[in-house]
Amino acid sequence: MSSREVQRAYGLLAERYIEALGSLEHVHPDDLAFIERHLRPVSGPVLDLGCGPGHLTGFLRTLHPDVTGVDLVPEFLAHARRAHPAARFELGSMLELDRAAGSVAGVLAWYSLIHFRPEQVDTALSAVRRVLAPGATLVVGFFDGPGPEPFAHKVVTAYRWPPDELARRLALAGFVERERMHRDPEGQARSHGAIAARAV
Repeated sequence: MSSREVQRAYGLLAERYIEALGSLEHVHPDDLAFIERHLRPVSGPVLDLGCGPGHLTGFLRTLHPDVTGVDLVPEFLAHARRAHPAARFELGSMLELDRAAGSVAGVLAWYSLIHFRPEQVDTALSAVRRVLAPGATLVVGFFDGPGPEPFAHKVVTAYRWPPDELARRLALAGFVERERMHRDPEGQARSHGAIAARAV
């Protein structure tokens, strides 16, 4: 899936997406606790890659003074800047991060990898690893399932990932897993996974 296709698809549905998912009340408490547990202790700049409407960037800003949300979709960023004026937001892609190597202390990639084809995920993880300092933290949220396999996401094609396979790819990109989380579907929701890893 190209960045332009993802940008266009989310741009067309941005208003509905923001209304349905663009606030912390739509984030499971276990997810917030997982994110906080691993990203609160870091010291230095934190990036929220694929930040969408910016609600998790705003949450991170309560934990750190130096937080920047990065997203492909201008409509999301316009909302994020209004809703979370204390945080910074930039238009960009995790594949082309405008940061010096080793300059970032923490990255949140919460459902930011789901639209990449499996072969693109390795490229994305390597790009993230480049900007992270040794010992820095990456937290990834994803759809947990067999595969990696595509499915008909409401916005644009997405992929489920077996946690072991995603952990393997993280290791190949230069990360060591620290913790993982799984949550079974609730109502119509899909299985959720999260992995926290350390850059080595």
